Amino acid sequence: MDTMRDRFAPVVTRLLDEDPRVAVVLAEIGKDGFAEALRRHPDRVVNVGIREQLLVGVGAGLALTGLRPVVHTFASFLVERPFEQLKLDLGHQDAGAVLVSAAASFDWPAGGYTHMAPGDVALLDTLDGWTVHVPGHPDEAETLLRQAVAAGDDKVYVRLSVQSNTEARAVDGSRFRTVREGRSGVVVAVGPVLDAVLAGTEGLDVTVLYATTVRPFDTAALRRATETAGTDVVLVEPYLAGTSTAVVNDALSDVPHRVLGLGVARRELRRYGTVEEHVAAHGLDARSLRRRITDFVTGGTATQRA
Repeated sequence: MDTMRDRFAPVVTRLLDEDPRVAVVLAEIGKDGFAEALRRHPDRVVNVGIREQLLVGVGAGLALTGLRPVVHTFASFLVERPFEQLKLDLGHQDAGAVLVSAAASFDWPAGGYTHMAPGDVALLDTLDGWTVHVPGHPDEAETLLRQAVAAGDDKVYVRLSVQSNTEARAVDGSRFRTVREGRSGVVVAVGPVLDAVLAGTEGLDVTVLYATTVRPFDTAALRRATETAGTDVVLVEPYLAGTSTAVVNDALSDVPHRVLGLGVARRELRRYGTVEEHVAAHGLDARSLRRRITDFVTGGTATQRA
């Protein structure tokens, strides 16, 4: 199976052909995939070199001229390094763009900590007005990419990963999907962690919601699920643990509830290893998830109370 990033250049190249508003801004990373697009659309495919602050600034400038820029590089260079430009050039100027990242939290362990960005969604949460898509399969990534580019002049972040679920599910860019129903808690699985969550909760009496768009957070779906499954909520996110706990607390502020945020720990893992080893080290493999979720919904201590 191809990866989400394998789909990126072909999909956006077709969008360049179809829509004269679409432009692409690169910072060396991914340029080979746009060689043909550059030949056909030299005025709308821009490679700024290894200058990530300029990457975002150019994208914002193109947006202010009426274009719909798609801005791409590794997540650590797209969200963390040029954060001031995201805040000012896009946010303060009220300019829209589609940011498409690669490498996710730790997709390229050999690249070291400079190429890891588990805090990207949490960092974007400090800014107003961002839509955040976290697809869990290449087919979903293609759908969400197309929706993001077509989304007027909004600010959209599409988080691509080499991690993938085996099965694509229908996504609409807004709502959570109910994958399994139970009566002893709600587990929200974000993007590529769904397969591990389903394996880890097999036989447990819990509802599993699948989220590929996490901002805005589908609080209506969460509240509906808690009506029958109860108000113990577990978030399993493929980025910084606890990123969405505040959103869940706000959604359930009028009822007693508990929330457990599982994801990438704050501690830095200083060995390269493999993606699978990083997943296990952060407790995001099916076996670890089963233990942690079971402990929580049966009254374990690893909880955050609200």
